[in-house]
Amino acid sequence: MQKITPFLWFDSQAEEAVNFYTSLFKDSKVLNVTRYGEAGPGPAGTVMTMNFQLSGQDFTALNGGPEFKFTPAISLFANCDSEEEIDRLFERLSAGGAILMELGKYPFSDKFCWINDRYGVSWQLNLASGVQKITPFLTFVGKQHGKAEEAMNLYVSLFENSSIQAIQRYGPESGESEGTVMHARFSLDGQEFMAIDGGLVHNWTFTEAVSLFVNCKTQKEVDLLWQKLTEGGEESQCGWLKDRYGVSWQIVPTALGSLIGGPDPAGAQRAVQAMLQMRKLDLAALQRAYEGG
Repeated sequence: MQKITPFLWFDSQAEEAVNFYTSLFKDSKVLNVTRYGEAGPGPAGTVMTMNFQLSGQDFTALNGGPEFKFTPAISLFANCDSEEEIDRLFERLSAGGAILMELGKYPFSDKFCWINDRYGVSWQLNLASGVQKITPFLTFVGKQHGKAEEAMNLYVSLFENSSIQAIQRYGPESGESEGTVMHARFSLDGQEFMAIDGGLVHNWTFTEAVSLFVNCKTQKEVDLLWQKLTEGGEESQCGWLKDRYGVSWQIVPTALGSLIGGPDPAGAQRAVQAMLQMRKLDLAALQRAYEGG
């Protein structure tokens, strides 16, 4: 099981977006779909969540309503093996969207672009091969500018098999704050992420529209991650939190799925209702609710 899953919050277009994305990349498919029941909050029978894979990597999409909007603060960086691939992805993903950096040659890449697609999800396309096809890319701007390295150090301290792999820094002639992160790669439990300090003048930052969903094997792991990530941040409902840098996480025991999607519909509904009352998720309490205790 993938440890950390990018989780995309849509208003009502999750199914359309997922079908579109899975049509673009090889080794991509929808894994499962859950739908809203009579209790809502979405219309009964409509898609609630979709778990899907792009190039063998796990993602989740939610129809959660209009509360949160995508921004370029967390984008999806896709390595393209050929010019044909990057040209095709640029054409498809930019249609109906917005171009932030035109497709072309840059000092750091022979061919690159940065775009927001028609649903608002931000993509960086790069002509290069990589072990990981699609990489979450965190951009620290505004009041978070200059904190990319600090954030990476915190994140790699929390997960096994994690490290900062490379950092390039801005120099004195760059026009940016000297020593801040121009580009960095880091891994969390073997998964690759990227980060930069993106400057001060942006009217966007991190939002809950993209969160990092963490599968936790034990309650002890839930407790530790919740404690560390909420220090200086803020708690939310149902296992959601914002860390001190504004990045949203979901800290979830792996066994939750067997309760809220369990074979006993009444028990599953009790577990869901119990979860809705929680901030940090308590697996034992959810189990008791499922069993009617």
